[in-house]
Amino acid sequence: MTVKQSTDVELLTADNHKLSCNHLRTGHNEVVILAHGFYNNKDAYLFQKMAEELSRNFDVISFDFRGHGKSSGLFSFTSLESEDLRAVVAYAKERSYRSIGVIGFSLGAAVAIIEGSRNPDIHSFISVSSAYDFWKIDYRFWKKEMLEDLKLNLGAKGKGKGLRPGNPFLPKVRPLDAVAKIAPRPILFIHGRQDWLIHPMHSAKLYRKAKQPKKLVLVDHGGHAEKIYDSNPDEFIKMCSDWFAQTLINEVKV
Repeated sequence: MTVKQSTDVELLTADNHKLSCNHLRTGHNEVVILAHGFYNNKDAYLFQKMAEELSRNFDVISFDFRGHGKSSGLFSFTSLESEDLRAVVAYAKERSYRSIGVIGFSLGAAVAIIEGSRNPDIHSFISVSSAYDFWKIDYRFWKKEMLEDLKLNLGAKGKGKGLRPGNPFLPKVRPLDAVAKIAPRPILFIHGRQDWLIHPMHSAKLYRKAKQPKKLVLVDHGGHAEKIYDSNPDEFIKMCSDWFAQTLINEVKV
């Protein structure tokens, strides 16, 4: 029987921000880091549930980006958040995991691509609903899926969400300019065809620019980011678990 240990951890980034993290240990040699998106945090209902389900096959570290949840600072809309992910990856590496994977959602996926392009300690990536460029985000408010997201965020599953925004105009690296540097490490792009906020063409464009090994999955009735998981949790967890089983545990070049 697997013994599950959940530990709250506080890390300090290189630019002196405190990061609130949770380390879910289930005795695996591989660890998956969950990187949430804008207006979210590790303690939100869906992210807690994802961490629990992924922990059947991997240890899991979830954390709050700066300006979110219990972490300090202000959110810089991908300009400085690489420092946050770098600190979490360093923490995981210090625990002697054989391999480290990252699942990023929305702007968290953008950060994963940006940081991953220059951090060789990340071995496999899943990008869920990333924009290829922050300034090209779509905001198609007339789409029905926007109302579904609103219900999600205002209902019980949205409890505790929020952020402390900083300057959105700081210089940014475009994920499109970074994604080719992920190779030869594998990256899976997942995007909902009904995404109202970041059009699926963003992931398609990132996929085209990325080098092998890579894969693109467009989910027919999927919305934005964690809404894909909320609509079909079993399918989403299987997709992510299968990917990491191939690329972290078996180290197959997909």
